[in-house]
Amino acid sequence: MSVSLDFAPGTELDRVEPALKRRVAAHWEAEPCGTRGHGCGDRREFFRAIEDERYTLEPFIREFAGFGSASGLRLLEIGVGAGSDYVNWLRAGARAFGVDLTSAAVQLTRERCSLEGLMPRLSRTDCESLPFRDGTFDIAYSYGVIHHSPDTGKAVAEIHRVLKPGGVAKVMIYHAPSITGLLLWMVHCLLKLRPWRSPRWAIANFLESPGTKAYSTREARELFRSFSTVRIRTVLGTGDLLQMRRSEKYRSVWARLAWRLYPRWAIRKAGGRLGLGLLIEAAK
Repeated sequence: MSVSLDFAPGTELDRVEPALKRRVAAHWEAEPCGTRGHGCGDRREFFRAIEDERYTLEPFIREFAGFGSASGLRLLEIGVGAGSDYVNWLRAGARAFGVDLTSAAVQLTRERCSLEGLMPRLSRTDCESLPFRDGTFDIAYSYGVIHHSPDTGKAVAEIHRVLKPGGVAKVMIYHAPSITGLLLWMVHCLLKLRPWRSPRWAIANFLESPGTKAYSTREARELFRSFSTVRIRTVLGTGDLLQMRRSEKYRSVWARLAWRLYPRWAIRKAGGRLGLGLLIEAAK
């Protein structure tokens, strides 16, 4: 049964729908982040293509993560996906642990590490209940993950708990208002004659897994209020620029035309103020 979700950031969505977390997991089990449209032939080429596409479309990830500065540090990545960032932590010499809600992501990342001769530390784990002692890590990294968890506030609390004093959280969550939210609202609300629905409602119901949340910068600061310092900036994501690979629901002639005619140059010129990505760096 499909359930329409509308909520304010911070709401514990499991109260609305107890099965939500299972639905989120099922979404990402079926299609781990970054794998859409990539063939499964030569496995080294498969992983190389995923990594190249990730950093070409979102070049700011490398700078935000700062892979090279993590050598010798204990690091936790929450949400490893296809393993592109995780292998970069290992290549840089970090003592990196990785967790994901899905077995598909853990298996993909483990396979990728094996192909490169790297020794991973991976587990299938819920980010709302991390199996690590207090003060374990120097860095906690999570890129585009915890806004999918029903209780994002609990995930942030867990990140704070497992960090050492002075440790740093590097987290990307989705931003509102954003161009992506506006585009989703136009397609799924305005054009479907329900303009009273909000862009956040459109994000929750039509952007990736069900219940996906987006936060204003003020709401993000409140979410990370337990940290001593918090720095936030916004960036344009692939959805803002219509650069992501289209899913099945966007295969129509009209969608193909929109992808071709979309004024990416104008969006880039306007800057990242209405970008979907909120890059948060918070020190404990």
